[in-house]
Amino acid sequence: MKKTLLLLAIALISSNLYAQDFVDPDKSPMDAAFFPSQAAKRQFAKTEEQKMALEPQIRVLYSRPSLNGRSIFRTTDNRKDGITKLGESWRVGANESTELLLLKDAMIGGKLIKAGRYSIVITPSENEWTVHINSENDGWGGNYSHKPELDLVTVTIPVTKDSKSLEQLSIALYSPKNDNTVHLKIGWGGTYRAELPIVLQ
Repeated sequence: MKKTLLLLAIALISSNLYAQDFVDPDKSPMDAAFFPSQAAKRQFAKTEEQKMALEPQIRVLYSRPSLNGRSIFRTTDNRKDGITKLGESWRVGANESTELLLLKDAMIGGKLIKAGRYSIVITPSENEWTVHINSENDGWGGNYSHKPELDLVTVTIPVTKDSKSLEQLSIALYSPKNDNTVHLKIGWGGTYRAELPIVLQ
């Protein structure tokens, strides 16, 4: 009898752990950037050669917050001044930490990073961003979970301006010279554009 009651209790606890209602949708939807950009559609390629050329080499998963009339960065602790603070770690997105998946070894900032899954965090200033490629995954935002001691590489990149304003944070992967150097491009608003070169090995 005691054994039966114990098994019943374990079954009830287990069912409560796994039975969960659907959560409300995020305000900032998750998106994915691939290199090559059409990698996710490679099954539609007409030839095996074309399909092979579209095999994914890099993927970035990130959530896309919208400006909604707000400033991106603030210089004070007042959250009404902007979405995140200059000089502090930021997840480059919203919700879960932004994820970089390298399907090949790559050189970033002069350091060899093995193929694998990493998080991207930046420390922003007005004219340049410090990008951290970090070994910790599945955190909630760079602001709260960034551990500098787990950074594999830290590199500073310039920030430029653009005449076109982007309402949502956007990330793209492209190769300007169609070679093994892929640029991870980040843009938001009309001010912030930054590119991190990734050299595939």
